[in-house]
Amino acid sequence: MRITATVITLNEEHNIAEALESLSWADEIIVVDSESNDKTVEIAHQFTDTVIVRPWPGYTAQKNFAAEEAAYDWIFSLDADERVSDELALALAELKRTEDSNFAGFEVNRRSFYLGRWIKHSGWNPDYKIRLYDRRRARWTGDFVHEMLAVEGSIKRLNGDLLHYTVRNASEHHLRMDRYTTLAAEKSYREGKRASVFSLLFSPAMVFVRSYFLKLGFLDGIPGLAIALFASHYQFLKTLKLWEKQNSSASKTR
Repeated sequence: MRITATVITLNEEHNIAEALESLSWADEIIVVDSESNDKTVEIAHQFTDTVIVRPWPGYTAQKNFAAEEAAYDWIFSLDADERVSDELALALAELKRTEDSNFAGFEVNRRSFYLGRWIKHSGWNPDYKIRLYDRRRARWTGDFVHEMLAVEGSIKRLNGDLLHYTVRNASEHHLRMDRYTTLAAEKSYREGKRASVFSLLFSPAMVFVRSYFLKLGFLDGIPGLAIALFASHYQFLKTLKLWEKQNSSASKTR
């Protein structure tokens, strides 16, 4: 098995070096950058000659483009804020020696580091993601946010964690939510979903209860509380933006 590792980037100078260092086991590394205005591209060139700069077309399109540019059919997709752990690198190296064509993809557990600690609960762990796939039998899908792989074939789980270094602080978390809730609201609107007073009042509270109590977020200390509160606020913003969109559309038809 020969594996191409792909990474899509936009202003990731604080992440990209460690991400690419963790891909030393790969047979090829491709970075697709969305016209960063920091040193991302310069740093990436220290680890690979294949750094492609192109306009941002969306998460799904950019990841599919990266896979299409690969020299090999097996693709390992890594986000810039992730690292391949030593244990996972060993599992991938072993897999390269003993390819099993019965599988179309392989999933790994993503373990997240947030506000100074590794999160063990809160709905963030375990968090299995398909990251190694045969591009002949898999493709990224999703028009807005939370892109996912559609795989035609069996999936196998690998040992070792994918280390996810999420936001650097609470301010970054808050700023990122604004962009993601806009995309999520647009997705919900396109799917025919609509917001109501009930959903604005109760869905954020239900999200908090699920994260903090049902998913044992209270065991993660202050970071667990922050995750639950941010998740609740995310739900509120997404629902409110959906309400804004549906009412704006309704007013234009009057």
